Amino acid sequence: MNQPTPIAVIVGSLRTASFNRQAAQALIDLSPASLDMSIIEIGNLPLYNQDFDEDSPASYQLFRAQLRAAEGYVFVTPEHNRSIPAALKNALDIGSRPAKENVFAGKPGAVISASPSMMGGFGASHHLRQVLVNLDIACMPKPEVYLSRVQELFDEHGQPTERCRDYLQGFLDGYESWLQRTS
Repeated sequence: MNQPTPIAVIVGSLRTASFNRQAAQALIDLSPASLDMSIIEIGNLPLYNQDFDEDSPASYQLFRAQLRAAEGYVFVTPEHNRSIPAALKNALDIGSRPAKENVFAGKPGAVISASPSMMGGFGASHHLRQVLVNLDIACMPKPEVYLSRVQELFDEHGQPTERCRDYLQGFLDGYESWLQRTS
């Protein structure tokens, strides 16, 4: 029997009860047995500093090792001022530096954005996709998932509504297929 594929889930929001974290947890809960999805935390990472490329802090080293162990990535991001949160950009910089040691290179990824707005984080999603292309991540083109009016997609206990589960299941089906196509 094949081992499940390890997938790093990176949540762009640092807020404990964020809708993005709820969406990421719902993905993990809904994931098929073929995927071993887990959240890799980014909140404890100091700001990227090129001076640390030679002698990286322990938090950088641990984060890079976790990313290196993954065979794919799912990014779940809110939208901050039509872009991705600073913490997410910082994590991407840390994982991709020094340039010759980019842990993301050549691996498959996918993006989900979530926002209370009607656009569902469209700007953040597309900005993140631009960054992922530069990091040599094979970013899944479809299905695109923009969780608009995200406050209506989870109940008071943080559980996804049926509609949200349907969106996320469609995403997971697409991502599982994407992994097979890119491996």
